[in-house]
Amino acid sequence: MTDAPLILTLTLDEASQAFFDAQRKKYFPPKINYLGAHLTLFHALPGAEEAAIGEHLGAVAAGQPGPLPLHVTGLKFMGRGVMYTLANAELPALHRRLQQQWQPWLSAQDQQGLRPHITVQNKVEPAVARALLAELEAAFEPFKVQGTGLALWAYRGGPWELRQVFPFGATG
Repeated sequence: MTDAPLILTLTLDEASQAFFDAQRKKYFPPKINYLGAHLTLFHALPGAEEAAIGEHLGAVAAGQPGPLPLHVTGLKFMGRGVMYTLANAELPALHRRLQQQWQPWLSAQDQQGLRPHITVQNKVEPAVARALLAELEAAFEPFKVQGTGLALWAYRGGPWELRQVFPFGATG
């Protein structure tokens, strides 16, 4: 158990994680880039409920028969950054089921619908972000990645602390 808020992310296959990490390392301001690339599902689950959350995630991940195919569909300007957009019909459904399970604990942000994305640049001047968007869009072709499980992190203001990983299809 932790007193820190918990963050839930989707884990990716090794090659996809390496690609997005390299993009983030290249384009994210170095002074504030202390995280690997990530697809956040929930931003602030209660640390006091870590045991219950972990137990539920173990069952959910075990019930997912294998990797979740995701389509990287494009890029999006975020005002002061750039993100890759991802699509998969099963992931928002999984997110809704978790929202229903954890409804009493959810922040306003976590009660919203899921718009899967991976941020590779943030907190830069809008002109810098627009230039990167144009550069990346010029060479962009949709591609596929695999969601391989779920990861639960404790947020302590800086780098996240990995608490537990729940591979899809794993038992025990």
